[in-house]
Amino acid sequence: NKLPVMLGGEHSITSGAVKAAKAKYKKSLSVLQLDAHSDMRDEYENTIYNHACVMRRVYDLAPVTQVGIRNTCKDEIEFFKKVKHDGIIWASQMADPKNNWIERVLSRLSDDVYITIDLDALDPSIMPAVGTPEPGGMLWYQTLELLTKVIDKKNVIGFDVVELCPIPGNIASDFLAAKLVFKMLGRIFKKNGWISK
Repeated sequence: NKLPVMLGGEHSITSGAVKAAKAKYKKSLSVLQLDAHSDMRDEYENTIYNHACVMRRVYDLAPVTQVGIRNTCKDEIEFFKKVKHDGIIWASQMADPKNNWIERVLSRLSDDVYITIDLDALDPSIMPAVGTPEPGGMLWYQTLELLTKVIDKKNVIGFDVVELCPIPGNIASDFLAAKLVFKMLGRIFKKNGWISK
């Protein structure tokens, strides 16, 4: 078994990765998306493959649970209503510890999970180096807590970390992205017994 990990600028790479995962895992696959934006437009800038449409393409392949969302457009809201998509944990809901939002995420995911992380899911105070920053995002330990629980309780079959847009002179964002990948790999490797203790 291999663990595909993709690093990118453009979030649109996720649809190809999920399509390949779907071919192997069939109905047992679900997708966890950490993002500031739902990325569920059907078309944007005259293409259905724009990064603003990537999760709409993924939604056609597997159930999607979205975490940290704080910006959507009217068309996306209408689509959510039409298909009765309720797999969104809004960023505002995560602020209240009584919401048990991590348990809600876990209950929605199937056994085999692909994780896609758009770095704008994180708050701009810790991750300013993204193309479309949004205030009110996830913080470091909150993000790690979610990812640790998902990795420990589910079979993470692959992941991507995308939309890093480096700012000259600001290496903190670059280090955060690298550390996030490192932490995820370490946890997955340990769980699967791929490294010694």
